[in-house]
Amino acid sequence: MVAAGAALADEVGLANLTMGSLAERVGVRAPSLYKHVGGQEDLNRRIAVLALNEVADAVGGAVQGCAGRDALAAAARAFRAFVLEHPGRYAATIGQEPSDPEDPLAVAGRRLLDAFMAVLWGYEIDPADVDHALRMLRSLCHGFATLQVANGFQWSADIDESFEWLIAFADRGLRAL
Repeated sequence: MVAAGAALADEVGLANLTMGSLAERVGVRAPSLYKHVGGQEDLNRRIAVLALNEVADAVGGAVQGCAGRDALAAAARAFRAFVLEHPGRYAATIGQEPSDPEDPLAVAGRRLLDAFMAVLWGYEIDPADVDHALRMLRSLCHGFATLQVANGFQWSADIDESFEWLIAFADRGLRAL
């Protein structure tokens, strides 16, 4: 049920995903969905967990065997590709708060952070700055990808070229630390 909801969210946007539209998609009556999920909020939360695990897999897989700028570029490209391919399910990850450290949402979120931590291992970053560096990486990747999904880059410069410029900029900044 969650996978079907995630796929539908990618097609129609998370804001347009409803229990009714999901029921129609899977060919059941809406009340039947409540055997699988506790309602719209629960569905969105489960989609968020799915998305965080999927993007963690994508980023983690991309950085294996890479270091420094290569790891940064691989992680950023994998993250962007995931968001562009799965905008609805990625949107579900925004604003979700884990209830405790063992909440599946927290576990999945840590997996994504661990994948980005693997990028930082290739740079000489003071341990006191690691949280800041992680937030910077997530902000750059998230911001660029979500703006692109929302058609936020409407001027003439090539978007892929701008993304590569962003990667080079982040690499220079991380090396400067």
